[in-house]
Amino acid sequence: VQLQASGGGLVQAGDSLRLSCAASGRTVHAYALGWFRQAPGKEREFVAAASWRTGVTHYADSVEGRATISRDNAKNTVLLQMNSLKLEDTAIYYCAAGPWPLVRAARYWGQETQVTVSS
Repeated sequence: VQLQASGGGLVQAGDSLRLSCAASGRTVHAYALGWFRQAPGKEREFVAAASWRTGVTHYADSVEGRATISRDNAKNTVLLQMNSLKLEDTAIYYCAAGPWPLVRAARYWGQETQVTVSS
């Protein structure tokens, strides 16, 4: 499974941002796809995940209500829409794939994309 992340950047607090993760590989649909992030000086943490098979999604408490993860099956892409961004959303974001629910660990990691939220 190969993962290609894009969509990070510099935004202001309160803005919205969409991250995209293009997945490829013969077994990609067997896994959940999602995002982790790592803020400066902190451990990497789970953000959100979506199951390819069922479409079920779940989120970390820190982004619940502000984030929406969705699948584009035709493009083998998972999108993470984040609204009402906060300073604490600043982090390196990683696309990941692995067994559901993907919360604790991933089997595959994509490239990182930086999200910086300024005041």
